[in-house]
This record gives sequence, C-alpha cells and structure tokens, in this order.
Amino acid sequence: MVKGGNKLSGDVTISGAKNAAVAILPACLLVNDRCRIENLPDIKDVKLFLKILENLGAEVSYIDNNTVEIDCSDVDSYEPLGELTRKMRGSSYLMGALLGRFGKFSVDPPGGCDFGTRPIDMHIKCFELMGATVDTSRGMVNANAPKLKGTQIFFDIVSVGATVNAILAAVLAEGTTVIESAAREPHVVDLANFLNACGAQIRGAGTDTIRIKGVSSLHGGTYAIIPDQIEAGTFMIAAAATRGDVTLHNVIPRHLEIIGSKLVEAGVSVEYGDDTAHVWVPDGCEFKKINFIALPYPGYPTDMQPQLVTFLTTIQGTSTAREGVWDNRFRYIDQLKRLGATIRVEGKLAIIDGVTQLMGAEVKATDLRAGAAMIIAGLMADGTTEIRDIYHIDRGYENFENKFIALGADIHRVQVVEEDYI
Repeated sequence: MVKGGNKLSGDVTISGAKNAAVAILPACLLVNDRCRIENLPDIKDVKLFLKILENLGAEVSYIDNNTVEIDCSDVDSYEPLGELTRKMRGSSYLMGALLGRFGKFSVDPPGGCDFGTRPIDMHIKCFELMGATVDTSRGMVNANAPKLKGTQIFFDIVSVGATVNAILAAVLAEGTTVIESAAREPHVVDLANFLNACGAQIRGAGTDTIRIKGVSSLHGGTYAIIPDQIEAGTFMIAAAATRGDVTLHNVIPRHLEIIGSKLVEAGVSVEYGDDTAHVWVPDGCEFKKINFIALPYPGYPTDMQPQLVTFLTTIQGTSTAREGVWDNRFRYIDQLKRLGATIRVEGKLAIIDGVTQLMGAEVKATDLRAGAAMIIAGLMADGTTEIRDIYHIDRGYENFENKFIALGADIHRVQVVEEDYI
C-alpha cells in the first residue's frame, strides 16, 4: 500500500546492478576456481541464479547478504533445470557460458518480463559462427561445438543479450572474436571487466566494437559489481515526481547523465559529485513537458521508460515517449489510466496529456520496471494506491520499500503472497 502526498527527502544508498549481476554470475562457470563477488544486490533474480549454479554443481557460500563465493571447479552439468531457467530472462546467458565451458548446452527457453517477442536468433547466430551446431526443434535450445573458434560477428540490431552471450562463448575460444555493433551498456562493460580480472583478454567493451582474444583458462579472484543505474534512476525520478530533495550515494554519475538530462529538461535540478547524485525540485518550479525516446546505451534506458512516463502524467501539456527497444513495453499504461492518467498509445509511441492530479486506486505490477513506476505513481497520487504482484519488484530492487520509507514515503506491505519463484 502506498499513500501519496509525501515529498521524498534524505539520502539513499544504491545497490549493486541487477543487470550486471545476472551476466557475471553465469560467467563464473568459465572459471575453474573460486570467485568472490561483492556488491551483489539482495534480490530474487540473484538468488535464483545462485540456485541454478548450485544445481549445476557449483559450491556457493554467502559471506553476507551482498557477498558470495562461488567455486565452479566441480560443475559437471550442461543442462540446467528448466523449472528454474524459465523464470528469468537472464538465464539465456547460461547458453554462452556453458558452451564456452563444455562446448555444448541444453537449455529451456528463458522467461522473465513479457515485453512481446524476445527472439534469441542473434544469440544462435553467434554460436553458429563460432562453429556450434544449434537445434531448437524440440522446444529446447541444444548446441554442440567440438571446438569453438574466434570469428567476426556483426549484429543487424544492437542486442545486449546477444553481445553478452558472444563474449561468454568467445573468452575461451581458439583465436580472436570481433563483435561489431556491440551493445555498450554499463553492465556489458562490467562483465568484460570481471572476465579480464580473471585473465580474459577483452578490449573495446563500452564501444561498438569488442575484440576478444581467446585464452586457455581463467583464474579466480574478487570483484565488486557496479552500482545499479536503473535503481538510481528510479529514485531520481521518484524524488522529482514527489517534488522532493534526495541525495543518492554509491552511483556512477556518467551512467546517470541521460536520465538526469531529461529531468533537467523538465525543470528539475540535478547535481553530481564523485559518487553521488543530488536531485531536487526548486521552490516555485513549473515543470515543462518533454519528449523522449528509449534507445540502447548511451541513449535513454528502456528500463527507465515507465518511470519517466509516470512522472510526465501530471505535467501540463502533451509529452511523448517512444519505445525504441521492445515491441510491447506499454502494457503498464492501462494501470496508470486506473489512477486517472490520460495516455494513448499508437504503436511504439505513448502520448501523455498531463492531468492535475493522479488518484489512488488498485493497480498491479505488470513487470519489474512497471512495478517501480506504480510505486512512483502511488507516491504522486491523492489517496491510497494498492499495488498487487509486487514479486516483480522484488526481482530487481533490493529492500525497496524500506529505502522509500527512509526517505519519508508512506508505504508498507499489507499481505505477502509468495510466488513459486525460487
């Protein structure tokens, strides 16, 4: 339950990046040694991935809620349990990791948030170019490669998932792999940095050309995951939406610049420190309508699109949001309409006519980031908003309600319904 009307104020510490964690954890399968991973977010997707690794034969030890040691020396299976992999999109990264380690895999198609068609054809293309034979004819994805070899890979469309899988498969392959039109997201760079810390030879991560010289083996070590760009952006927009004043700690400012620039365009004040971001709404501020498009990094993140649309619902005039990544990421719009928002969707374009006030209502989290948007909407609304299906939020936000409460939000869980998730 969220009771609106309170301005968020104070300090919040941002957790480790979910999207980096679900790429780095399967990468541990490439290491026949012990890896200590720090700054892991304490979220359901991470716990699920650790259970998948244990199921494959890894030894997993929790040092604390945000630090684990993983030893994959005894992993002997290339067939993860489908009942686990079908629950998250990030499980697709098991394909590249298992192919790199064993030269084969048998994996159920991944699950996760439903944004329409999410094909893995580009992933398969990478594996085939490296010498694997891939079969999807019986509902599973099966691959076999007597020997993976470095190759040239060009993506027609920028894909984070395919870029990650290409990196994972190429690290131990023979020769050099060059990925053109590679994804540049911060968590792709974090994956490359982790693998390089373990002895890989990856250059160019963060640009659209990545070169990977295959090595014979990787060694263990200690690595800290980067702060979560999307969690940070969510709190930045929540501060703006409630006309608040919030300082975020443990952030990488350059990862937040595009998010902050849109808030500044709307009239919000944003200031960065070495590892902080301060967001506040000046007295007498009159918000301005804006237009934006969600694009691959360094463009505005698609994972921040629902939150920004929610903020725009009470800004006078007509704003627009175009989705440039997924086919169907506007499913949450119907939930905002229940709160009184005036939005119409035309294909991949949402047209937002600002209203004076949102009103509390019963809504649901249709996916992870839509769930965050519903929290922001509830904080903005007059009255009480009840949000159902919050297990989506638990997948990607650590301790989210307590962080909001510490900033002055009136929010609490009234009933816990456990999904059969882990």
